[in-house]
Amino acid sequence: MNTLNRFADPVYCLSRFIIGLMFACHGGQKIFNFPPGGHGMPADALGWVGAIVELAGGLLIAFGLFTRVAAFFSAGEMAVAYFMVHGPRHFFPIVNKGEAAVFYCWFFLFVFFYGPGRWSIDALLRGKVRSAAAST
Repeated sequence: MNTLNRFADPVYCLSRFIIGLMFACHGGQKIFNFPPGGHGMPADALGWVGAIVELAGGLLIAFGLFTRVAAFFSAGEMAVAYFMVHGPRHFFPIVNKGEAAVFYCWFFLFVFFYGPGRWSIDALLRGKVRSAAAST
């Protein structure tokens, strides 16, 4: 099993990228109606805030820029979505159709604690800052 450890961070970064893009698609559907077939434009200010967090947070998480901040706000938005929309319908997520909200919330909490990983813009910026500081 130790031979698989070398793939842990690349697989994490690919998961962060794919799930971040999927999350951004939710915001894109609400704001731009792209990809088509979504929920449509938000009806209230809270819906617009959620759509912006989904689009911007998803893209930031996918590319690993300000990853922890984006993951924190995205996890919070999904917790609010679950407890305001899905939770009142029924206790169990499988019944109230809140599985996606629960999944995104917990995945983004994991990203918040784990960080951006090696394959991220944050890691590139951190590397440039270190090399510039080391050369002076």
